[in-house]
Amino acid sequence: MNAAERRTKITHLLAQANGPLSATALAAQCGVSRQIIVGDVALLRAGGLAVLATPRGYILENTSAPACAERHIVSHHDNSRMLEELYTVVDLGGAVIDVTVEHAVYGQICAPLHIFSRYDADAFNEKIQQSGSRPLSNLTGGIHLHTIRATDEKTLERVIQGLKDKGFLLLEDN
Repeated sequence: MNAAERRTKITHLLAQANGPLSATALAAQCGVSRQIIVGDVALLRAGGLAVLATPRGYILENTSAPACAERHIVSHHDNSRMLEELYTVVDLGGAVIDVTVEHAVYGQICAPLHIFSRYDADAFNEKIQQSGSRPLSNLTGGIHLHTIRATDEKTLERVIQGLKDKGFLLLEDN
């Protein structure tokens, strides 16, 4: 298959997927290297396709998702509490959409997370452990922002209260 056919196939595979697809998995299905897939995804994005890279692989952004409640929170904790923070959000019915830090040189750095369950949180944590990487919040002494999403305002308020109760939120009076 030529490059255009391959990118059409990648788009179709992502549209049909029930979850994230890794570049390695896409490469195996297309008979090319992982690096070719990374380049193809970059070209698809440049062409306007809303492909998000999550810690578990690529997904298409769902622009037709039902209305939901969303808020940006400022969180503060060390690495030892990262998994507890993620569990708190998902256990109370929310999702952690992304993480953002303010870097002195690069400015705002934002990375998609798309953590909807303990399984997603565990996979993210395992990837950090196995890669020897550190969370972005290490760049800012533990201070970071998250976009938190829930199906409704009541659920979102429950998530935020849970984070407050456990001391994760950086509040104006801190």
